[in-house]
Amino acid sequence: MELWGVTNCGKVRKQNQDVFKILFDEEKDVAVIVVCDGMGGANAGSVASSVAADVFMHHMGRYIENLGPQGDIASKMSEAVAAANRVVYDKSASKEEYAGMGTTLAAAISTVDGEVIANIGDSRVYHVTTSSITQITKDHSVVEEMITRGDLTRLEARRHPKKNLITRAIGAIREELPDLFFLNMSSGDQILLCSDGLTNVVFDSEILFELQCGGSVRESCEKLIEMALTRGAPDNVTAVIFKK
Repeated sequence: MELWGVTNCGKVRKQNQDVFKILFDEEKDVAVIVVCDGMGGANAGSVASSVAADVFMHHMGRYIENLGPQGDIASKMSEAVAAANRVVYDKSASKEEYAGMGTTLAAAISTVDGEVIANIGDSRVYHVTTSSITQITKDHSVVEEMITRGDLTRLEARRHPKKNLITRAIGAIREELPDLFFLNMSSGDQILLCSDGLTNVVFDSEILFELQCGGSVRESCEKLIEMALTRGAPDNVTAVIFKK
């Protein structure tokens, strides 16, 4: 297993509201990753993303000692996401400056029995093999709905003025469950978790090339962030790569 993550404020934003956390148990062959991209004025977005990531990892950390089959892991991930959502929602109601705050959440767990992916919002999880890249998660966003209806192409969506508007977020409503996906990675496969600060400026084909040819996962992460910065990085940008 190889695992690495990088986050950067970008070239425009004054504060980094992206957060990632990693839990890695080499003895048990278990890795848990979460990426959150906060939203909200002043410090609210960073509070939302930090709280969500902390709560999610706290719950998952309690479970990995006695992990069951994939179905059980999926239910535990849902519970962890739901707990994070409730805490962010309640916190947003506790202070005026937190009102309306929220965050995306993309998470993955890898065990000897396979991988489970969870997401709410438009942070993404990709599965990368030696020959292909597949977006596992589906964005909860206005432009994704327009693409589904046939109103936009993928290329048009990248330039659309509403590309940053999401339709679901941690903390938006008090009860929220994630979309769940299941993988069975082969040795050498990689998964990438990232915020939209990366995918808005770097194409999937470029991500595939870097993960295939970039060397170690650390080098690949750093190269992806560098590419985003070279292109102006108008948003915070985060990339976490796990290689099996």
